[in-house]
Amino acid sequence: MKIEVWSDYVCPFCYIGKRKLEQALEQLSLKEKAEITYKSFELDPEAKKNTGMSINEKLASKYGRSLQEAEEMTKNMTQQAAEVGLNFQFDKMIPTNTFDAHRIAKLAEQNGVEKELTEQLFQAVFTYGIDIGDREELVKVASQSGLSEENVLEVLESGDFSQEVRSEESEAYEIGVQGVPFFVINRKYAISGAQPTEVFVQSLQKVMEEEKSVSSFQSLTSERGASCTDESC
Repeated sequence: MKIEVWSDYVCPFCYIGKRKLEQALEQLSLKEKAEITYKSFELDPEAKKNTGMSINEKLASKYGRSLQEAEEMTKNMTQQAAEVGLNFQFDKMIPTNTFDAHRIAKLAEQNGVEKELTEQLFQAVFTYGIDIGDREELVKVASQSGLSEENVLEVLESGDFSQEVRSEESEAYEIGVQGVPFFVINRKYAISGAQPTEVFVQSLQKVMEEEKSVSSFQSLTSERGASCTDESC
């Protein structure tokens, strides 16, 4: 089973959705059988690196909400994260640009440590409040996944993997991705948003049971799945 996941490292629902997918795979004893590939998607390609704004200030500004409304949003997301065992610390989170992080993720994929780096990046952002747009910090995070600091610096100082990132982002728009996380299973089935774990379980079971001759996307999405878009999060 091949699962492709479009996500961004500053997207809270991407981290929550990642964990729910993992829980579903564990329940179905598919953890070692599923091939998961993470695809690049920037929620805000024009985002500046650390501007000094808090995440609540950033959300209020981006979505036209009051600071209090933004705080309620992050409080709700913190509760959802806790339900799947994640520790979100929005008071520490630093809004930033993720393009370099996505480039390093392609290096990690090339070196067979993509899963490790993806988890490290999400944890860095949402639990430890690390600015992954800062290259020095990004090198430290990447080295914890098994990449050498020298190789990471070489990529950061060059344009390496830029085309790969842009290609995956273009592919997302071509297949109709309007928000992340977005999951594509066997290039036949699509799941949008951080669906409840049981939806992932049911969807994965359906995929295993369905005939392999289906040639177009079938949506397995429920209305309960949360995601981040340019309009809301």
